[in-house]
Amino acid sequence: MAEIAGKQFAFLWEGTDKAGKRVRGKSVADTETAVRAELRKQGVVPVRIKKQSSLFKGKGKVTPGDIALFSRQLATMLEAGIPLVQAFEIVGAGHDNPAMQKLILSIKQDLESGTSLTECLAKHPLYFDDLYRNLVEVGEHSGALDTLLDKVATYKEKTEAIKKKIKKALFYPAAVVVVAIVVTVILLLFVIPQFESLFQGFGADLPAFTRMVIDLSKFLQAKGIFVLIVVVAAVAGYLQARKRSRGLREAQDRFALKMPIIGNILTMAAIARFARTLSTMFSAGVPLVEALQSVSGATGNVVFERAVLDMKEEVATGQRLQRAMENTGIFPNMVVQMIAVGEESGSLDAMSAKVADFYEADVDNAVDSMSSLLEPLIMAILGVLVGGLVVAMYLPIFKMGAVI
Repeated sequence: MAEIAGKQFAFLWEGTDKAGKRVRGKSVADTETAVRAELRKQGVVPVRIKKQSSLFKGKGKVTPGDIALFSRQLATMLEAGIPLVQAFEIVGAGHDNPAMQKLILSIKQDLESGTSLTECLAKHPLYFDDLYRNLVEVGEHSGALDTLLDKVATYKEKTEAIKKKIKKALFYPAAVVVVAIVVTVILLLFVIPQFESLFQGFGADLPAFTRMVIDLSKFLQAKGIFVLIVVVAAVAGYLQARKRSRGLREAQDRFALKMPIIGNILTMAAIARFARTLSTMFSAGVPLVEALQSVSGATGNVVFERAVLDMKEEVATGQRLQRAMENTGIFPNMVVQMIAVGEESGSLDAMSAKVADFYEADVDNAVDSMSSLLEPLIMAILGVLVGGLVVAMYLPIFKMGAVI
């Protein structure tokens, strides 16, 4: 990310505008002199200016949610007629995240030097992808930047909402596994040894199930650190391999799509993102072939990404989008037919938006249903694990009682 020249400060100011009305606000600049100069450009006569602490004192991380909020704020201000540079200053000064403030004000400085917004955003590809920059470029060239930014904001909000739903869907199974493992390990390390010392005075053979649990407890006590290191190393190695190997990512995504319940949710989410992105790009006037290039990276799944790229190649040779979608074999017939209707009627953007709305609602319902189903499942799994360990420990006591 480009660094901002100079140390930035936030300034609270009060003054009077051209009509003599009392106004107040907050600006970000290197010095008080710069704030006064900026206010004079806006027709404000400053009466009092107070410097706050250094703007970028803390650390932070720019999240996709921050980008979505920034897009909506910028679109709203441009629609209200506020100049682009001033809009960036207002949005940047009002943001709570120091990292996001730094990003916004860095772009603002580039804008003040005469650089186009598209070129400014291109300096930060980590936060503004090709799709985002393409839409902004269309808006700048067409003179409708506020309208295109509104489309960008809506798109980012919709995609972030669907991502949160997917994270929610994946959280519950992960929570079941993690909680079950933690509870089991705690029992094996701290509870089972207490019973083992009790059983040593029995002077009788222990049931096979009890013996197995005690042996497992001893193994964890002796080799627990080694097992933990192996697990952490395996997870870290897998994550590194996944970053570097597209084949591994594709195999994982293909497997995920075939999983019960979760696979269906992931499929619906990928179709929703595909349709939402296609609708946004096409409604902005981006040619279909170019739009499909951006759509491929927005699906969030390597299998769908590869399919959309294959579609792009077919469409580039003159094939209809409907036929190209059918050839992939991964899109439901309803989606293909709705896209076909959009192509024939010249309303591909509107039909794609309807597909996105439908599948986004389906994802919402599926995630809520899965959450309701998993709650008793979590209790059942924990009950079996904890109950199994309890039974294993009490079997010798029951055996003694029967003998007596």
